Amino acid sequence: MIGLTGGIASGKSTVSKMLKELGAYIIDADKLAREVVLPNQPGWERVKEEFPEVIGEDGTIDRKKLGQIVFVDPGQRKKLEQIIHPLVLSIIQERGRELEQEGKIVVADIPLLFETNSETWLDEVWLVYVDLKTQLERLINRDQLTEEEAMLRINAQMSLEEKKKLADEVIDNTQGLGHTFNQVNNLWRRKVIENCIDRS
Repeated sequence: MIGLTGGIASGKSTVSKMLKELGAYIIDADKLAREVVLPNQPGWERVKEEFPEVIGEDGTIDRKKLGQIVFVDPGQRKKLEQIIHPLVLSIIQERGRELEQEGKIVVADIPLLFETNSETWLDEVWLVYVDLKTQLERLINRDQLTEEEAMLRINAQMSLEEKKKLADEVIDNTQGLGHTFNQVNNLWRRKVIENCIDRS
């Protein structure tokens, strides 16, 4: 199983779509993180206990309100991560094994891959990289944030420079989609089609 990671607004979703088009089966950790906290799902009760103020009248979690709490308070963020991460990673590992047994090439799209030590059970880690200036500009424009709000979100994760040192492969996403796709396509051919990754 290949792990795909990056930083917030680095373009990881774009690369994930490219890999899907090339034939990868994508397991999306962010999507699973939203699913495990839907009403009556395993993570929902725990979030309700720890953060009762974020539960709306209809029982769903107010994600914006929760974000305002966890992005400014590292202790609260850690508490939320301890609820969600084990549930999500367990699903990824289980689904990944099943899909690999069916002969599929699985890419696990995990934003906090290194922060959760997931590199220990993945065959390889591919990082989508942009420089900090580009990351900041993209995040401000994408989410309509102030520079201060954007930096809080960026600093809540390990820096892309640190992740770059730990990744097996780095995809530079600073020079346009064509340049990014060429790198992804070359990686796919070299690592997957030529069977360099041990999928046993």
